Amino acid sequence: MISLLFAMDKNRVIGKDNRLPWRLPNDLKFFKELTTSHSIIMGRKTFDSMKGPLSNRENIILTTNKDFAYEGCKVIHSIDELKTMCTQEPDKEWFVIGGEVLFKQVLDFADRIYMTYIDEAFEGDTFFPEFDENEWHLTKNEKGIKDEKNVYDYYFLQYDRKTK
Repeated sequence: MISLLFAMDKNRVIGKDNRLPWRLPNDLKFFKELTTSHSIIMGRKTFDSMKGPLSNRENIILTTNKDFAYEGCKVIHSIDELKTMCTQEPDKEWFVIGGEVLFKQVLDFADRIYMTYIDEAFEGDTFFPEFDENEWHLTKNEKGIKDEKNVYDYYFLQYDRKTK
């Protein structure tokens, strides 16, 4: 199963200057709980935004740069390679965590979307692509806890693809 995992604002913003434009600790906690002991797949720019591989996860970087390597990470070079890898273990959940280009490439064949929807507008330069909500069932809609550390209204949403 291929799952997309991201947070976005009301204008579909997912990032600015290769960073998150908000601070939302409960979203980071949700991300960690969901992905620990699993495989995460990201583009090279998303990987560059981190301080190295995320612990307790298989870090997979998709890049067209054939010379790119990073200790502790698996590197793949095409969407076809990603599809083949995921098909070899169909019962496993694979988490695609960004960025914009990779989300656009994977959206048409992803099985699940985990979205933290932030009911706020931020300045950004990367966006989650439009998707046809008629192709998806909203299977979870949970309001996040708003407090002094999580100052925005936000919702944990899960969409599962309708069978074709």
